[in-house]
Amino acid sequence: MRVLACTVSMLALASPAFAQERSAGGDAGAQAQNDGRFGLGEIIVTGRRPEGVAIGADTVGQEAMYTFDRRTLDDAANLIPGVTAGNSGGSRNERLLFVRGFDRFQVPLSIDGIRVYLPADNRLDYGRFLTPDIAEIQAAKGYASVLDGPGAMGGAVNLVTRKPTKSLEMEARGQLNLDSDAGYAGYTTFGLIGTKQDKWYAQASYTMNFTDHWDLPGGFTPTVNEKGGARDFSRSRDWRVNAKVGFTPNATDEYVLSYTRQEGDKNAPLHITDTSNVSLRNWKWPEWNVESVYFLSTTALGDQATLKTRAYYNKLYNMLQSFDDRTQTSQSLPRAFNSPYDDNAYGGSAELSLRATGADTFALAFHYRRDEHNESQTSRPTSPLVTAEPNQESVERTFSIAAENRLALSPAVSFTVGASYDWRNLDKAQEYGVPQGATGASRLFSYPLRGAEAWNAQGRLDWHGPNGIEAHASLSSRARFPTLFERFSSQFGTAEANPNLKPERATNAEIGASRRFGAVTVSGAAYYSWLTDALVSVRTPANLNRRENLGSADYYGAELSIDVHLGATLDAGVNYSYIHRSFDAGTPPAGGLIRPFQLTDVPDHKGFAYVSWKPIAPITVTPSLEFASDRTTVTPASANGLAPVYYDTGSYVTAALRIDYAVTERVTVGVGARNLFDRNYMLTDGFPEPGRSFFAGIRARY
Repeated sequence: MRVLACTVSMLALASPAFAQERSAGGDAGAQAQNDGRFGLGEIIVTGRRPEGVAIGADTVGQEAMYTFDRRTLDDAANLIPGVTAGNSGGSRNERLLFVRGFDRFQVPLSIDGIRVYLPADNRLDYGRFLTPDIAEIQAAKGYASVLDGPGAMGGAVNLVTRKPTKSLEMEARGQLNLDSDAGYAGYTTFGLIGTKQDKWYAQASYTMNFTDHWDLPGGFTPTVNEKGGARDFSRSRDWRVNAKVGFTPNATDEYVLSYTRQEGDKNAPLHITDTSNVSLRNWKWPEWNVESVYFLSTTALGDQATLKTRAYYNKLYNMLQSFDDRTQTSQSLPRAFNSPYDDNAYGGSAELSLRATGADTFALAFHYRRDEHNESQTSRPTSPLVTAEPNQESVERTFSIAAENRLALSPAVSFTVGASYDWRNLDKAQEYGVPQGATGASRLFSYPLRGAEAWNAQGRLDWHGPNGIEAHASLSSRARFPTLFERFSSQFGTAEANPNLKPERATNAEIGASRRFGAVTVSGAAYYSWLTDALVSVRTPANLNRRENLGSADYYGAELSIDVHLGATLDAGVNYSYIHRSFDAGTPPAGGLIRPFQLTDVPDHKGFAYVSWKPIAPITVTPSLEFASDRTTVTPASANGLAPVYYDTGSYVTAALRIDYAVTERVTVGVGARNLFDRNYMLTDGFPEPGRSFFAGIRARY
């Protein structure tokens, strides 16, 4: 059986049809109708929405993603203050996101408000999600509305797809990606066509990103596992097609049917120095396919009520292969296998919003999701000793009921309070092997079926002052349920199950403000988060790992953004994030031992700065800098039993440059470079980041 999962299912988040954006720009729903964002697919975020290449406190738009060549979700979201990209390293080599220090288990990801969820372990690889067809990335940090669904312990990330705004709308892009020697390294393509009519609209888009390889920095020293130059096993391919049809019978109602098909395959670069079988598993994913169809609607029920609904079905097929060695030609050793995952999910949500008075709005939401996970494994498939496991099935159902009330205390001040109750039923949890504490041959058995429940509550105060001043304060307490992996995984025979794990919980407090000073906009926030019942790996008397709710933690920090808009010729911006985390693993149960543990992957300081300058009318020059301080990482567990070692990776500053030339009003060509000075740096032990790269592309819009 595969211990580490890579499967996807969906959760419908019953967010408002149009995000409740507290900005001086007016109604967010009306704005979404005009700028190509799919309003029904938004979640509740706060703060000013950026224009052009500017980066907001909670959002980043399509123009910024395009200009800074951020083709995948992890790379693009890293532009937002408080959001940090990372790399899992190890056999999986997945791209990560952290929101104010909270990881992918604690921060749900959704597309158009429909959650992307991996029912076995929720180990999302953010590098599989492409951005060309995304209008905006939204990051709700700390305070994520209970109306948007369960699990948002540390916030939420939502990808809002594009929507047509004209009677005929078309866009095409082609980009050639080059390595540090200007040799072929892959390509990116994107095409979109759509139409918006009086009472309906339709749109279809296709995007593909193919990476033949990427180069290591010139300063990289060859090792036993990596010679340098083109990074071994760095090839990947991802494409996605999206189609939507919407019906808008009047000014208030909208009904949308959307279809998405996504396929990908990837390899996994190896740790550059570790030679043990613990990390050199020679894994690859020849198939990583997602298909989903979902329906979203908003209906006005008279003048005082609005009903919003979402329903979806999602299916994923995923294959993980493990090989004997780096040639990836044979699978005859005991560690070699083929492991397919075949998952599906369906569910929906409904939200009823009632305007009791002109100043008071009450909303009630209900969510339901059913996840079905199927896995099997064929061991040593190219050996005469080949063995095949039977299918193992897990079924879970998740429910949530939430209420929120927003009261305008005055024209300038509003107060929002919300609460929700989440519960989960585990209906089936099969495994193939020898049950814990038993002996004999492997067989199909069931883990104990345990449910879980959690309460959530939050409140927020918003103030709109004179001269473009805005301020807010919020307090939120949210929980998230542990995954099947955390409760039951044997971790290749090194762990024992704990079906009684409780939800983790975080209490998040924040104050923030923003103000415009003519051409300059300044915004900032300070926050503090308390974590309780955090999951800790305990070493049992039987020398096995076991997860327990023992830990507590304090996360705190601050964010600052400055944006400058000087007419049509110059834009500039800088954002900075301070993120500090401390963790107390608690006291182990009798006879147990907590292994040395430190929080990893998040730097204390990070930031981004850019200038976009038009020296003459058709030319735009955009240099940018990205910087981060040290982040803690850890060496892999050694085959000889040596304990992992924690250390700092080192800080870095990387530079990028893009130059665009407008051939016509509708056609632009551009060239650029990332990691311009070929900086050699790592985000996680043993896995250096790409060196210098170049690109050249063309973009046509109608």
